[in-house]
Amino acid sequence: MDKFARLLSGITAAASLFAASGAARADITFKAPGSETTLILRGYVKADAIASNHSTGVDSVGDQELLPGAIPVGPTAGEHKTNQVTFHARQSRLGFGTSTPTEYGDMTTYVEGDFFGADSNESANSHGFRLRHAYGTFGKLLAGQTWTNFFNEQAYIETLDFGGPTGEIFVRQAQFRWTEKYAGGDWSVAAESPESVIAVPGSATPFRADSDHAPDFTARIRRTIGSATYSAGALARNVHVDSAALGADSGRWGGALTFSGIVPIGSRDDLRFDANAGNAIGRYQVGGFFPDGYLDASGNLQLAHQASGYIAYRHFWTPTLRSTVEYSAANSTPPAGTAAGINKSDRSQHLNLIWSPIPAVNLGGELVHAERTVVGGDHGNLNRIQFSAQYTF
Repeated sequence: MDKFARLLSGITAAASLFAASGAARADITFKAPGSETTLILRGYVKADAIASNHSTGVDSVGDQELLPGAIPVGPTAGEHKTNQVTFHARQSRLGFGTSTPTEYGDMTTYVEGDFFGADSNESANSHGFRLRHAYGTFGKLLAGQTWTNFFNEQAYIETLDFGGPTGEIFVRQAQFRWTEKYAGGDWSVAAESPESVIAVPGSATPFRADSDHAPDFTARIRRTIGSATYSAGALARNVHVDSAALGADSGRWGGALTFSGIVPIGSRDDLRFDANAGNAIGRYQVGGFFPDGYLDASGNLQLAHQASGYIAYRHFWTPTLRSTVEYSAANSTPPAGTAAGINKSDRSQHLNLIWSPIPAVNLGGELVHAERTVVGGDHGNLNRIQFSAQYTF
């Protein structure tokens, strides 16, 4: 009976582990022969058919998911109006995890990947497998690559589009995280992998700095009030540039705050929201939309106020038929002298209808509209319709 209880505890812990990966729940679990370790295999196959009012470029991943930074802008944007049609299965996913009971609590591991790695072309379609998650937990310590601790990943909304709302915080990276539970929720702190993306005078393409001097520090508190879950997070970063070619070697500390929530409405529906503000959101914005810092003509590093967020409502028409509608936005105020073409703001709206005849199958369609504005005033938009079929195992 004791072994059965420990096995059940291991399966429960591993199921929670996989829930954090963001995939649909349909785990294959079994106990390794001759051990106390529970093994879990999960994943899905997903096929997408996408029609857009223009292409974002030959073999561009922006034709396969919403990447606001890839939306063509300005006088030449019309040259891309090709009514692009794209089919792909790159979101298909495979994950493997373990859970082993110990005297300190369960030790867990999890590795997950999909096929949005190295790009191929639409003739070969042999896209590379890439790492999404690779981490372990032991007691209260998590170490490895997973969602940033800055944001509550449970508040992500359901879209068929892999890119999702343009106003969301979205990054996975290596980190060391400590989590403490309390009545009604938990709080956590982490040191995470740093990386600085810098806008430079005269170039519409930011570059990655070749030196980082301190980890990114994050803290988050999550609490359930009634049936709703709220989360607040804080981010502190040393944005740094060290480039002999630019004659610059400086760093500045900046940060950001986030607040998100999941509010159930009725028996099945829910409202989800997120609001972010600070001067160092930068690459934490989905798609790395904003630079982290801005170098001026004198070689001084500047930070800019940045804000973003989304609000989404999910409604169940029947137990197997549901829709999500979303509005999202991100804005920045770059310093004077920022090069024309650097991202300044974006918008997105998603509206979908998803049918699950059985829990392991999602069939649906989605309308997407997005806009992008850059420094200098050039503007572009994207209109898209997407159909998807997902089969989970």
